This record gives sequence, C-alpha cells and structure tokens, in this order.
Amino acid sequence: MFAAGQHASTCHPHMIIAYRAGHKMKVSNMPVTEVKTGQDIPAGGVTFEWLRQAEDASLHRDQEVHTVAGVYGGQPFSVIEEFNFWRSKPELAEAVAAIKALTAVIKRSEASTMMGLEIELRNASDALKAWDETSISLTAGCNLFLRYVTRTSAVEYEDIAAGKARLIERGERFGEISQKARRTIAMLGQDFVHDGCTILTHGFSRVVLALLKLATANGKRFSVICTEGRPDNTGAEVAKELLSVGIPVTLILDSGVAYMMEKVDMVLVGAEGVVESGGIINMLGTYQAALVARTMNKPVYVAAESYKFARLFPLDQRDMSPSPRHVDFAEPIPPEVTVENSARDYTPPQYLTLLFTDLGVLTPSAVSDELIQLYL
Repeated sequence: MFAAGQHASTCHPHMIIAYRAGHKMKVSNMPVTEVKTGQDIPAGGVTFEWLRQAEDASLHRDQEVHTVAGVYGGQPFSVIEEFNFWRSKPELAEAVAAIKALTAVIKRSEASTMMGLEIELRNASDALKAWDETSISLTAGCNLFLRYVTRTSAVEYEDIAAGKARLIERGERFGEISQKARRTIAMLGQDFVHDGCTILTHGFSRVVLALLKLATANGKRFSVICTEGRPDNTGAEVAKELLSVGIPVTLILDSGVAYMMEKVDMVLVGAEGVVESGGIINMLGTYQAALVARTMNKPVYVAAESYKFARLFPLDQRDMSPSPRHVDFAEPIPPEVTVENSARDYTPPQYLTLLFTDLGVLTPSAVSDELIQLYL
C-alpha cells in the first residue's frame, strides 16, 4: 500500500492497481485502466500448468543445442562447470542458469531410484549454493527448482526412466521462465511509463532494461537518469544500452540522487532478491534513493522475476550475508582507515510503491502471500 502522504506521480495519470490472478485490488481512487498481459496468472503462483502455457506463449526458443557430454570433452560432469556455461550467456539470469545445470544433473544421473535421484539433486543444489553463498537469486532458484521436483508425481513412478523423463521435461519447461518472465514484467510495467516521464534508475537490471526498451518501442517518449553505480560503474552500462535504442540518458554521481530527485517522476529499480517482508535487497544505494523518493512523494517501482523471491526476513542492514566489493580510490587510503565496501543494501517495504513481477503487479504487502504459495 502507499505510505502516508505518498501518491502516484503525474507521470502516471491512471489508477494504480495491484493485479493478481486475473483480478485487481484498488490502491488509489483514480480512473481504472486495464493491463493486458496476454495470459492469466494463477492465484497460487507459478504452477506447472502455468509454465506449460508460458512456454507456449513465449518468444522463439534459442535453437542452440547443448549436450553436457560434449562440453567438457568427455571429462566427468561438474554441476559448477555446467552452471558457469549457462551463466556466461548474457540473456540468462543466474537463477535460470542454476535451473538448467540442475536439469543436466537429472539427465546425467545414473540413480536407480527416484529417492536416489532426489539425493543427487539436493547434493548438486547444495554445491551450487555453496559456490556463491552471497547470491540470493542463485539460492532462491535452486530452492524453487527442488520444491517442484520433490512435490512432483514422478516420485510415485515405479519406472525410473519414466520418472526421469518427466522431471527433465518439467525442468526444461521451468528453465523457459526467464525469457517469459521478463517479457511479462515488461508488458505490465511499461503501462506505468508515459510521455514526458523522467525515470531515475540505479544499478544494472536486465528486466528494467527490457521494460524501458519495450516502452520506447511502443512509441513512448521519456528520459532516464542513471546513477554512476560505483564501484562497478553499472550506470555507464545502462546508459549505453538505453542510448542504443534512442532513449535520452543523464548520468549522475551516486551522491547526486537527492539533487536530481525534484526532476524525477518515478524511480525504477531491479532487485537481487525480494524478501518475505515485501522489501528488496539490491545494489548499495537503492535504499537511499527510495528514502529520498519517499520524502519527495515520488513512487518507487521494482521490477523483479518471481524466482528472486527468497525466504529471507532481514531486520536491518547488517542482517544479511556479507557481500563485499573491491573499491578503488583516487588517493591512497591509510591502512588505519576502515573501508565499508558492502555491495548491497536492504530497502524496507514501506519505501516501495509497487513491484512488477511475472505473477502480476503487487503491493509490497502481497509479496508474503506469493512467497507462501511458491514455497508451500
């Protein structure tokens, strides 16, 4: 819900609605407009039937064929190497790379029972999560994949071959969710972008870029303000992507958010993880941008795929796994100086307006319900 005193920007003159499962919940009193996603989204979150429909409705599949045995020249299979193979593809999110790697585990498994296969999958999932303990989306992707596998009727199959075939089919179908999720989110979110808007974004997010590119492809004219995104300089990357499709961009210092906020109509960011409270964990600086926006009554929108929904409930900024990042300074720093180099922060739900997800447009308070359905 909107925080006290917060209202939708003049950038979006229509009614703000939280869309879920084919129905909508009003959160303001402005006139109603419809958002067409091209497909109903189930109330229970992402189901196998929904994934099947999503696959049918998705863009053309990548025709590249990847065989596990051929990649490593006959070397023993490694789920980490398989994961890194898929992660190297720029269009794939880290969570989806993990899903594809776990699907390859099923294909290569020599287990004689479904229970044995489940143990192999859990071991592979644990190895992936241990490989990068700081990645929220990697952990969430592994957990969601295992959730579907362990609840599938394939565990009732007496024939291990039939059971494996069913799991492989579902794993591959689930892997298609990345492209479909971004497309769905872009379709939902671009309706909130209107001619004359000035949008502030912080951090590099593929789904945010997809949303903005779709909006401009549909003839909308707007400008974007990007923070520089130190220490990774993600703002420069975002600026190049947006300029390539003709979107005007202004690059500012991270410390210039408050200075520029009076020119901004809305803040749009991605998320490394969406947590149980409805808040988000994202690149360092997201929290301060949301705080400034809240103070100046600017809406803050988040674009995030449902496979980034994580079973976490941080209580403060220190209640997260550490994620340090190397920081370079123009002048040498005395060794006695302590450098705080965390790469991300936590933005509480009261500073967020709406979340654009492949499950629909949600208020932060609705996130916990969706998380329960995903992990039930």
